[in-house]
Amino acid sequence: MSKNDTYDAIVIGGGAAGMMCAGIIASNGARVLLIEKNKELGKKLSISGGGRCNITNAEFDTRAFLKHFPQSNKFLYSPFSKFSARDTFVFFEKRGLPLVIEERKRVFPQSQKAPDVVAVLKRDLETNNVTTLTNTSVRSFVCKDGVVTGVMVRGGTAYTAPCIVLATGGVAAPETGSTGDGFRMLRDLELNVSEPNPNIVPLKTDAKWVHKISGTSCSFMEIRFSQNGKTKLKKKGKILFTHFGISGPLVLNSSFEVSKLLKQGPVHASINLFPDTNESDLDKRLVKIFDKNKNKKLRNVLPELLNKNLAHAVIFLTNQDLGEMSVHSISKEDRKALVKTTQALGFEITGTMGFDRSVIADGGIDLEEVDFTTMTSRTYPNLYLLGDILNINRPSGGFSLQLCWTTAWVAAQDVVKKLQSQESQ
Repeated sequence: MSKNDTYDAIVIGGGAAGMMCAGIIASNGARVLLIEKNKELGKKLSISGGGRCNITNAEFDTRAFLKHFPQSNKFLYSPFSKFSARDTFVFFEKRGLPLVIEERKRVFPQSQKAPDVVAVLKRDLETNNVTTLTNTSVRSFVCKDGVVTGVMVRGGTAYTAPCIVLATGGVAAPETGSTGDGFRMLRDLELNVSEPNPNIVPLKTDAKWVHKISGTSCSFMEIRFSQNGKTKLKKKGKILFTHFGISGPLVLNSSFEVSKLLKQGPVHASINLFPDTNESDLDKRLVKIFDKNKNKKLRNVLPELLNKNLAHAVIFLTNQDLGEMSVHSISKEDRKALVKTTQALGFEITGTMGFDRSVIADGGIDLEEVDFTTMTSRTYPNLYLLGDILNINRPSGGFSLQLCWTTAWVAAQDVVKKLQSQESQ
């Protein structure tokens, strides 16, 4: 092994967490090797947030921020107290990338371009002389006497370093390279790794009327998910109907709980298109519309109350024969039935779209295995575990990337501290 195969730190994974961590470590004078399996760095980051990159969430109260991580917040107080969403603003704006806050406190680069975020991180790597190997897959860790001493890449070359950082991501969006390589490597070390589940992912249905109105969105509605006749989950917001089912922020952030319900049996969804209007008032609105259009066909009148595609869906689910009837021929009972359908568009959920369409998946190293004050493995104290390699469920809206920034910063600080301590000995 040549001298150049030895580094101060090796970072596996050139995504958000890996690039940030490598840049910070190297900025303190360390020799850093960054290994990425894709041909380019930041592939997933460059298309995140619909190409705009939802870089964080502007909830600056750390305790309030961590309420969005209900299963894992007790582990995250330590790292987030060291590097929070506010620190993310400072980090990127200091590097010439101004950020803007949009609805639901979501934060994006002012340019609205995800590649600009990648460019900032790449510039840090270049400025600080990080050695980067792309198109290179890591085959395994190299261990000696119970210590991780380096990595072996495909082809047989080994690289050594006193500090190893694992930031390979999870299994969501596998086309970007997130194929669970890190999970496999951690299992090879006999660490506890939980099986992944897609948990921010669109939902499927076999209901043909849903497929037929693909592309239709509803900006404010309420969706209920029920099982065995009991409501299990209820949320208000925006929904998008697709050729396979339903999507949009509201659905994505409900999918983790819905997928758990699906494991127990069938799940029924019901959409209320007028969640803040009671049935009586909605009926009065419909009566006024009917009074103005007595001689027109229902299918041409109901769109005055609803989006045209949704209006046709309501007619279909109530009684499709009503569509061709003149409004003056619609009975009181049929009118009230239309109102009821408008507030209870029902269909069965048959599953999720899986990892290919998942924004985020859980799974990864069990949190009890991690020292969150340093982001190291409790079994291998020189092995750092970042971002999606951790078994943490979180919603969309900037929370996942903030987990990457926070864990990367905390790990980098500890690596620098360790290296400085070694130098002084």
